[in-house]
Amino acid sequence: MTDRATDTAAPFRPPRNQWWDVWDQFKIHRGALAGMVVFVAIVLFCVVGPWLWIHDAGFIDIRARNQGMSWSHPLGTDQLGRDMLARMMMGGRVSLAVGLAAMVLSVLMGTLIGVLAGYFRRIDGPLMRMTDLFLALPLLPLLLVMSMLLRERLSTLFGIEMGMFVMIVTAIGVTSWMQTARIVRGDVLALKEREYVLAARSIGTPPRRVIGRHVLPNVLSPVMVSATLMIATAIITESALSFLGLGFPPDFPTWGRLVSDGIDYLQQHPSRAILPGLFISLTVLSVNYIGDGLRDALDPRIRGR
Repeated sequence: MTDRATDTAAPFRPPRNQWWDVWDQFKIHRGALAGMVVFVAIVLFCVVGPWLWIHDAGFIDIRARNQGMSWSHPLGTDQLGRDMLARMMMGGRVSLAVGLAAMVLSVLMGTLIGVLAGYFRRIDGPLMRMTDLFLALPLLPLLLVMSMLLRERLSTLFGIEMGMFVMIVTAIGVTSWMQTARIVRGDVLALKEREYVLAARSIGTPPRRVIGRHVLPNVLSPVMVSATLMIATAIITESALSFLGLGFPPDFPTWGRLVSDGIDYLQQHPSRAILPGLFISLTVLSVNYIGDGLRDALDPRIRGR
């Protein structure tokens, strides 16, 4: 009787949240954990740094041009006397903003097209043929054509800086959703044959509610992994456009623009091109490791190993 009473009086423990299991699996992946630390450090450097550093990224001081590293300018100055550390911070803000915005647009388009193609058989064929068409198009020439056609119109409509931001984000997002769509479509094709989905459809649940309650929550894990990898792809693409001179205007710093500007002074001041390229590489590498860790942590088949 005493043992039974003790068991009855024991406090009820709620079930463990599955996201704690995901975190336990994620932190086992040392590369993913290190990548997350590096990525957070880069984000803090770019977001918080300009509030703490005294120099303005756009301030021109001809008397201080082409200086090396010093206490007043830890990364030196460029050909117009602008502080390179401040320009690295501001360039990182723009590059990360482009990466995140393009990632959101690409993931939304890919998820929408993948869910529609996988759930509705009638439009599966046309949507997948459109996906194959976009996959067959050469990415960089298409981006160059879009940049040349839309640059003036968007700059007139939104202003030079915001117009270029909208153009680059739209160009990268519209040309990068295909992999997400194919992954989501494959998962939806398997999910719509599950018992709980068939049961919901058998009682007359409308498709939008079935998709919202039963399909979308179960495709979030591949979507999240694809989103992390898409950030890296967008940053590299924006850097390539800025390096080719088809991105933001010359006085608006991005990491790609800084690399392009530093090429002319590579022999005299190699750090001008090496440091922005190093930040691009670290950001892309850390995001790829985070995506690798999320893929392992969100996969229930290997969670707990």
